[in-house]
Amino acid sequence: MPSFDISCEVDWHEVDNAVNQANKELGTRFDFRGVETEIDVNQKGNSMTLKCSEDGKLDAMRDVLQSKLVKRGVSLFAFEYGEPVPSSGRSVKQDIEVKAGIDKDDGKKIIKIIKESKIKVQGKIQGDTVRVSGNKRDDLQTTISMLKEKIEELKIPMQFGNFRD
Repeated sequence: MPSFDISCEVDWHEVDNAVNQANKELGTRFDFRGVETEIDVNQKGNSMTLKCSEDGKLDAMRDVLQSKLVKRGVSLFAFEYGEPVPSSGRSVKQDIEVKAGIDKDDGKKIIKIIKESKIKVQGKIQGDTVRVSGNKRDDLQTTISMLKEKIEELKIPMQFGNFRD
């Protein structure tokens, strides 16, 4: 029976490239002269930290990082931003959680959308992925295109892979 998997993964190499580009741009921008900025990436902890010596510049720093991530093809839905926390003096830091895997709640939302579509396929949660299987290959391809249209609604960065006949 044909099937495919829906997963939620981030290409850490592209994230690292985007962070390097953002650091380079922040170092050359006129409005960031004399402002200490730092973007820490923790791949094992699936997190990032933005640090800025001026609290008013944190939003601009986040915008620069997001623009670089979009240019590198990394979905912004994969990042959950925490509240900015004052550290020492006027400096501020913000933690960013990077989503890895589809949790059960998001998996249930995906399966619900698949069932409501009336396409003759079945979805099943397997760990941090959702496996979709059906009798016809065309039904699976229709399901993929339908889910791609619903990415904005779901706010989940989905990748479709492991397509098997």
